[in-house]
Parts: sequence; structure tokens; C-alpha cells
Amino acid sequence: MENYKRVIVKLSGEALSDKEHKKIFKPETLIEIAKILGQYQSFGIQVGLVVGAGNIWRGKLASQIGIDPEDADYMGMVGTVINAMALKSVLELHGIKAKVMSALEVESVAPKFEKEQAKRFLEEGHIVIFAAGTGKPHFTTDTCAALRALDVDADAILMAKEGVEGVFTANPFEDSSAKLIKHATYQEMIDLKVQALDLSALELLKDSAVTLRVFAMNDLENFIKILKDDKIGTVIKRG
Repeated sequence: MENYKRVIVKLSGEALSDKEHKKIFKPETLIEIAKILGQYQSFGIQVGLVVGAGNIWRGKLASQIGIDPEDADYMGMVGTVINAMALKSVLELHGIKAKVMSALEVESVAPKFEKEQAKRFLEEGHIVIFAAGTGKPHFTTDTCAALRALDVDADAILMAKEGVEGVFTANPFEDSSAKLIKHATYQEMIDLKVQALDLSALELLKDSAVTLRVFAMNDLENFIKILKDDKIGTVIKRG
């Protein structure tokens, strides 16, 4: 078992959706995630959570519609607040304490992010859901996960991706010769310019002690397996 005291779990927003019925949430997925995060706490792990908004809004649509790119980014940030509130409610329904902290001013919904308060919430046994990305356009939720990991002194980021089992040498959907990268340094990932990870996030993490684990969210059992087996997905550390 990995000896993590505090982690940031990064979830794909798209993975929360019910694709069969074309709805933004699949209730069974939300419930299973709540149970898994409850298990993390039972292992003595403090959990921060960052979630994307791909089930609600995809920025690629902006250019097709004619929406300003910065406005599109803010739309995505608001989408993450919706997802954060849904996850908080489901966690609380299962007896798990949870707090949402937002990088945008939405005081009637969630307090503004403040790192010392976030640490206190974690130490008090809350799962802290970090919403609205970085609060600024042009940054992904991967970068948000990196920033929050550094802010709260997390040991690792557990990054669950939709549809891929880790980081590949090339896009596996376009290049049949692409190979799964099992272990790498941040600098190697930066030099390789991998599409699956945000360059800004890698630059933030490259000199830190934070371990980045990238794995497939399709099988929710991977959330537990990744704590026990370094053969799951991709492991990235500083050089």
C-alpha cells in the first residue's frame, strides 16, 4: 500500500456523464466515487478533489458557436462548480464530510479558496472539492490539480483519465505504435510534449516532491488498485 497521507484526486468531468441516456450525470458513478473516496479516508488518506466540466461544457464548441475563448473558459469553470456541488451532496448522503472551495467568487455556494483553510478542512476529515479551476482563463483543470497539490502539500495527484490507461508516447487513438509509458520524470514528459498532460501542470510539478499517477477511470476499481500497485497506469516523479 502506498504511504500517502494527502492526495489530490483529479476526475474527468466527462466520466461523470451518462452517455447512454445523454445526461450530465450517471448516478451510479457518483455513488461509486463517493464510496471509493470514503475508502481512501478509511486508509487514513486526506483527500482533495478536482473535477473537470467535460460532461457539461466542452471548450471546443466555443469556436463553432463564436463564443469568445475567455468566456468559454469561464463557462467551463462554472461547470466545475456544478460538478463539485453534485459530488459534495452525494458524499454527504453517504456520511462523508465534504467542503467545496471555489477559485471564483460564488460565496452563496462555496467559500473562496484559501490554502490554509483548505488544509484545516482536510485535517478535520473533510474531502475538499476545489472548484472553478484556477479562477483564470487559459488554464486547464490539470493545472488546477497541480497548483492545489502544491498549495496543500499533497504527496500525490491521482489523475483519472477517460478512455486511456495512462500516458502514451503518442495519441493511441491515432497511432497504433503508441506505447504506454510506465515510469517517467516530469522533465521527460515535458521533453516528449505528451498530449495527455497539460504542459503548465508538468512545469509546476517538475521540481516538487509530488508524485503524479495517471490511470484509467473506466474501471473504478483502479482507484483502489493504484494505491497497491505501481504497475497501474503511469507514474511520474521529479528527476
